[in-house]
Amino acid sequence: MKIDTVKTVADVLYEKNLLTSDQLSAVKFENVNTGKTVENIIKERGYVGEEDYAEAFGAVYGIQYVNLVPTQVDPSAFDLVPIEMAKKYKIVPFEMKDNSVSLAMADPMDLPTIDFVERKTGFKVIPFIAASKNLDRLLEEQKGKELGAEITAALEEITQTTLKIEESGQEITEATLRDAPIARIVGMILETAVKLGASDVHFEPGENKSRLRYRVDGVLDEKRTLPKEMHDSIVARIKILSKLKIDEKRVPQDGRFKVEVGKITTDLRVSTLPTVNGEKVVIRLLKSEGTIYSYRDLGMRGLTLKRYEEAAMKPNGMILATGPTSSGKTVTLASTLSKLNTVRVNIVSIEDPVEIRVPGVNQVQVNPQAGLTFAVGLRSFLRQDPNIIFVGEIRDNETAELAVHAALTGHLVLSTLHTNSAAGAIPRLLDMKVESFLLASTLNAVLAQRLVRKICPNCSEEVETPEELIKSISDVVEKMKANKVLMAKDLEAAKVIKTFDPAKFKIKKGKGCLKCGNVGYKGRIGIFEVLPSTDKISLYTLENKPATQIEEAGIEDGMITLLQDGYLRVIEGITTIEEVMRVTK
Repeated sequence: MKIDTVKTVADVLYEKNLLTSDQLSAVKFENVNTGKTVENIIKERGYVGEEDYAEAFGAVYGIQYVNLVPTQVDPSAFDLVPIEMAKKYKIVPFEMKDNSVSLAMADPMDLPTIDFVERKTGFKVIPFIAASKNLDRLLEEQKGKELGAEITAALEEITQTTLKIEESGQEITEATLRDAPIARIVGMILETAVKLGASDVHFEPGENKSRLRYRVDGVLDEKRTLPKEMHDSIVARIKILSKLKIDEKRVPQDGRFKVEVGKITTDLRVSTLPTVNGEKVVIRLLKSEGTIYSYRDLGMRGLTLKRYEEAAMKPNGMILATGPTSSGKTVTLASTLSKLNTVRVNIVSIEDPVEIRVPGVNQVQVNPQAGLTFAVGLRSFLRQDPNIIFVGEIRDNETAELAVHAALTGHLVLSTLHTNSAAGAIPRLLDMKVESFLLASTLNAVLAQRLVRKICPNCSEEVETPEELIKSISDVVEKMKANKVLMAKDLEAAKVIKTFDPAKFKIKKGKGCLKCGNVGYKGRIGIFEVLPSTDKISLYTLENKPATQIEEAGIEDGMITLLQDGYLRVIEGITTIEEVMRVTK
């Protein structure tokens, strides 16, 4: 590298008539008075264009100037350096010869970058100088080619019905994000989601970073942030796989695809949403055939289980499951349908969307754009000779009225409703203009449920219990103990109540370990209340009594409330009081 110690960049530009004598004098004057380098002064004052400056700089320092076009870039050389690193340091490897690589640089005097590239690639670097905008243009074009190759690969993949992900067992690290192609990064994110047992994956764009979050056991947890410049490529990859429009970023879109990790096949439901910082993507993970649980696996037991089974075994009537979103209603009702499904019955369902596939059940997806709503589907079901009908959700007066009439005409109808308690479902349906005498004669039972996280069995330990907490648990236990119907009919609950000793009781908590991801919880279980349709409940329905009175009538008849069921789980060491309060209060 031969340096001309006499001439400066300013002198070379002046000789080429690119600087006037006044400009040259001004540069040298500021150089002497401020100590700024001639190069920086010329850049700050913007006397010449980037190309002219780079060529003059090269002439002074004996570095060859290049003005590259895409055809001059050798792909094998370009692949030596990750594109994000190339963009950060404004470098483009464009040619390989023997043991050296030609490196176009915006700043060829950046020795640490040259040293880093040499160590990373194992090649000797020959620096060239290029205009910054020339390098930017090349990098953008190469990134476009890379994304195009990924899109082609993704299109090839979706000719198959399932995206197969090779199990890597690796975590997503900074090195992975820097070096790995987008396809592999998306694969690792989905692999992690499946292995964690996550129900949802969130990609959320921010101003400077993108946030990656997983919902595990009902709670969202931020796993890491992603570089902002990577967000659009990740979204494009997911859109291709779920057959969405890549160029449509102004309106929400919905799609789905499948992934196979090891022997686990998972349905993915994809939803995009335009935000001020870019497109947010949420992926819902649904096991392909849907896991069907027994009632006991779900958490039902004792009198609650007995009454729910009795209601489900009736040939007609209506069963409602209530609770907020993600409280497990669909899983409970899908398990019920699976249990009732035999060759002797015809079961039809209309859902939005179909989340759990139940073999042998005729499941229909709501499609409002085509005019297929819950009400329209339910009306057509009555001409399909059904025995059992599942309506995903009762949202309006028309659907409520049709569901009640279907139950009245000899069908067993199962559906969900968004109320906080079992008793609250009756006033809600009456508010939807369902006739009270029809509801009183068709309702079999109302189930309310929540999901609480279970204490991790691997790191569970007893901890000191505050006196006020023991008193709170004791008050709930005493109320249940005073309920003679409950103590006589629910032997499982009675056993827990009788063994509770406030003087010896200590709550359990998970201290956090590798098996639970250091959160202290692993898995979930349901807490339930079942309100059966007794003569008194039917009378209260006819008289349009408030939910509080209906609930009191249920408790008198032995019903365990959600809060009480949760406290029993705390006494047994299955969950924590914080979890019970989180979902019930």
